Amino acid sequence: MAALPDDALDQIFRDARTFRWWDGRPLTPETLQAIADLAKLGPTSANCSPARFVFVVSPEAKEMLRPHLDEGNVRQTMSAPATAIVAYDTEFYEKLDYLAPHSPDARSWFAGKPAVIEETAFRNSSLQGAYLIMAARSLGVDCGPMSGFSRKGVDGAFFPDGKIKSNFLINLGYGLREKLHPRQPRFAFDAFCRIA
Repeated sequence: MAALPDDALDQIFRDARTFRWWDGRPLTPETLQAIADLAKLGPTSANCSPARFVFVVSPEAKEMLRPHLDEGNVRQTMSAPATAIVAYDTEFYEKLDYLAPHSPDARSWFAGKPAVIEETAFRNSSLQGAYLIMAARSLGVDCGPMSGFSRKGVDGAFFPDGKIKSNFLINLGYGLREKLHPRQPRFAFDAFCRIA
């Protein structure tokens, strides 16, 4: 497999930024589906795929989200064409007969083990949220991932049965580059990596 060309790496990583201002163009349902269809291909433990994404687009859904946002995140979220709620299914293991057919005992690795369920679901939904960011950027859509919201409030509004729990949010749209601050520093290799 060949390395991606520099312009692709620029789009996905080097020139990609966290956006908080949007140009107003909408995201179509087809674009959101294309993003999700790419993101779902990233690996997870035993293919458990616990992430559940809610794309908040309609004015009604945005108003459901608004009271659960930290004050500093309201403007950027309400003006974004879409906000993805990255969440996880606490009963993800019930789908392993479909998702991991080569491991017929996979359900038993999780059933009745709440700490293992929580750790696996949170870790892997975090991975899948990152895949969603990479997929969006790959398709020319800018992202504004964030915390800064009430998980309890979002869960009550969007997942009232209690089986799905929110992890983080990603605003999606076409960002205004002129509103960006200079990129903040990143560590040099030796400051955060070592080769053992």
